[in-house]
Amino acid sequence: MRLLTPTEFSRVYDCRQSAASGPLVLYAAINRSEPAGVRLGLSVSRRIGSAVIRNRWKRRLREAFRAVRPSLPSGNDFILVVRSGEPPRGAAGAAAVESLIGSLATRVVGRRGYAAAVPVPRLAASPPKRRR
Repeated sequence: MRLLTPTEFSRVYDCRQSAASGPLVLYAAINRSEPAGVRLGLSVSRRIGSAVIRNRWKRRLREAFRAVRPSLPSGNDFILVVRSGEPPRGAAGAAAVESLIGSLATRVVGRRGYAAAVPVPRLAASPPKRRR
């Protein structure tokens, strides 16, 4: 299952529970509406590289998440953000990404206060300035 809508992404970001290591940042939030599953959202910006590189990252992350999913506690939503670089290649690269995702998820979910984290409402943006 995946996070798809901007509202779902905002809810996870607003909980402000994250861990970072190497090229990845993992954000997490408890999903009280669908406690049975674990959902994933991906954020790979254009500054990472061409469409080929971005799609390579997405494929690598989805596959690694599928492998790690059974070990994750159910009822959580995760967003993986890629910070830089190309994805590691080969079987060793896949194993490295899997272990990185597993360790990041364990770090975030294992934090004291994670279960009590609630989304912090965002401040309203100021209206745009008029051009003259």
